[in-house]
Amino acid sequence: MTDLPTPSTTKPVPGQLTFSAPRRGKPPQHLADFDEAGRKEAVEALGHKGFRAKQLSTHYFEHFVDDAEQMTDLPAAGRTELVDAMLPKLLTSVRTLNADDGRTVKQVWRLFDGALVESVLMRYPGRVTMCISSQAGCGMNCPFCATGQEGLTRNLTTAEIVEQVVAGARMLREGAVAGGDDESRETPLRVSNVVFMGMGEALANYRQAINAIHRLVDPAPAGLGMSARHLTMSTVGLVPAIDKLAKEGIPVTLALSLHAPDDELRNELVPINTRWTVDEALDAAYRYYEATGRRVSIEYALIKDMNDQAWRADLLGQKLRARGKGWVHVNPIPLNPTPGSKWTASRKGVEQQFVERLRAHGIPTTIRDTRGSDIDGACGQLAASTA
Repeated sequence: MTDLPTPSTTKPVPGQLTFSAPRRGKPPQHLADFDEAGRKEAVEALGHKGFRAKQLSTHYFEHFVDDAEQMTDLPAAGRTELVDAMLPKLLTSVRTLNADDGRTVKQVWRLFDGALVESVLMRYPGRVTMCISSQAGCGMNCPFCATGQEGLTRNLTTAEIVEQVVAGARMLREGAVAGGDDESRETPLRVSNVVFMGMGEALANYRQAINAIHRLVDPAPAGLGMSARHLTMSTVGLVPAIDKLAKEGIPVTLALSLHAPDDELRNELVPINTRWTVDEALDAAYRYYEATGRRVSIEYALIKDMNDQAWRADLLGQKLRARGKGWVHVNPIPLNPTPGSKWTASRKGVEQQFVERLRAHGIPTTIRDTRGSDIDGACGQLAASTA
């Protein structure tokens, strides 16, 4: 599975990624939408003792349980009503595909209003990574991206983002995901790494994405107790939001989806570049590194005869090196193409040359592992085919 979008040659009909027209109204509020104080207030507003909020949090964030019948520490009278109110069903699985001998599981989820989003669980020896969505659709309009071409349906709530991770953890605990390549090594029953590289531009849904990060890293039972250093926030380069993220004090990894080192081409591939240029995006990424000490990843989808020329590798290497040493790592990613599209992956020899030219400039460079190419692996592709 590649963590980047897949190309699309046709513009879908508005609303294509839903089974029916989305229902009006807001998503139901969920335990994960609140911080600890908010959960206590919400439980008390339902007529229960405040300490029930911690019990519910323990069930959800530590045991991944949302079934009232399993919560025997709650009083039988009113238990179902309390759980239904605080842990409403947010995601309904409508399609699940497996790849890599069962170690990659991609799911399409239907939200309360009919909108579809995707998440992908990838199990490796010693770790489990989830790629999650932050929006239904995307408003960035990148032409090689299935999600971007669909347009933005809506932002996800904090709980809708978090529930994707909890759902993955449930699958692991229930044995629904095959083990790692090296069975002699212990593989976790929890999600250890999360990347905001699914559908949507997370920094365009800033507050909900940050709240979700807090739920992921807050110690149990307030949250899932993950390490912030195991979270990656991807962005196409929303400069003010990058600077704002740097001030949050949460040491997540920043991944800048660059895809071109020159403004002329990036204006075409990543339209937001007409607002914040290549150099402005790179400067913001470097400021993030200075503020957090976290090495930045540069994501670069290699597209045949479009952005894979040697001179572009040199230009990228020069721009990154000019800003300093040790602050960045480049991940060239073979594009996951759609049949019939004019956008396709670079040839292997060209891909290797691109990597070697970057390394010659002293830039650490690693081809991104691609998972699930046989199951519509790029984000947005499976949801579109499902719809």
